[in-house]
Amino acid sequence: MQEVTTRPLWQRALFSPLILEKSIAQKIAYIGIVTALCIVVNTFEIKFLSVQYSFTLFMSVLAGILIGPIFGAAAVLLGDGIGYIIGGMGFPYYWWVALSVAVMAIVAGLVMKLPLKMRGSVYVKLTLIVVITFAVCSVGINTTGMYYLGLPLYTDRNVLDAAMKYFGGTLNFGTYFVIRFFILLQILNSVVNYALLFVVVPLLKAIKPLKLKIE
Repeated sequence: MQEVTTRPLWQRALFSPLILEKSIAQKIAYIGIVTALCIVVNTFEIKFLSVQYSFTLFMSVLAGILIGPIFGAAAVLLGDGIGYIIGGMGFPYYWWVALSVAVMAIVAGLVMKLPLKMRGSVYVKLTLIVVITFAVCSVGINTTGMYYLGLPLYTDRNVLDAAMKYFGGTLNFGTYFVIRFFILLQILNSVVNYALLFVVVPLLKAIKPLKLKIE
């Protein structure tokens, strides 16, 4: 079998190690399966005020790991869009949420390509993914988008008034961050999703027929 390192750079950048050596038909099959899983995950979610509870974070990172940063992001975006069409239930479409989970797939796919040669490197990479995606995606993109775009457009005025009443008459970004993550408990959603990664990814790596190539 041809070694991964002999593949052109563009192929190694585009595909994950899992599907890099696969045939075109197998690549399409893997990408299709991951996209279908993204659709399922995005279809079944719970929305409460401005917070979404689902396994979207877990699936977004897993998509980047399984099929690579670019196709992982594409699968996540498609899953988010179709999932919204199927199960949107009249809620507005938060496009910045789709952007944040797509970036999660890109980050995950890129971090997993880091040439770390050490015992337990998969856990080191997962930790890096958690730190980067939480800071850049969950806080930097998702929460920022909701604060500056979502709250003025989609949030009930009574909710905003109540929030400002109990937080000193103003709802700045820091206050909204506290409300979103620690009062509406978005932090628990993040913890559950990230914890699943530390359980599922090593298990997938241990399944020999799958040949999930993570150093």
